[in-house]
Amino acid sequence: MEITDVRLRKIETEGKLRAYVSITFDDSFVVHDLRVIDGTKGMFVAMPSKRLPNGDHKDIAHPINTEIREKIQNAVLDVYNRELEEVPQPKVEVEPKVEPKVEEVVEESKEEEKEEVVEETATEEEDEKKEEGLF
Repeated sequence: MEITDVRLRKIETEGKLRAYVSITFDDSFVVHDLRVIDGTKGMFVAMPSKRLPNGDHKDIAHPINTEIREKIQNAVLDVYNRELEEVPQPKVEVEPKVEPKVEEVVEESKEEEKEEVVEETATEEEDEKKEEGLF
């Protein structure tokens, strides 16, 4: 029996559950609701289960031997790790510092000079009016 497809749905929660998985065997049999769990000893794959009235869980489907369990776990965790690597990290865009061109600096200087001349002229006119007693 070969694993022919692994489909993963990542979960973003605060708990230990990281993803739900569906796994297909021989392109003909699928098992849903496997879970990727972040346990105390690392990541592992939990088989689909149902909750019993006493609160325990009982697997609905599970491998019979260790070889198949490891094969399933390796296939699922490989896909999970690949998807983690493919997630684009948010980019922080930094605007490049652009030095002003010489022409812009000269133009700004001319603007400032014009403003100073206008202010000086206004001040001179006010002084003249004060001297004449008009202001």
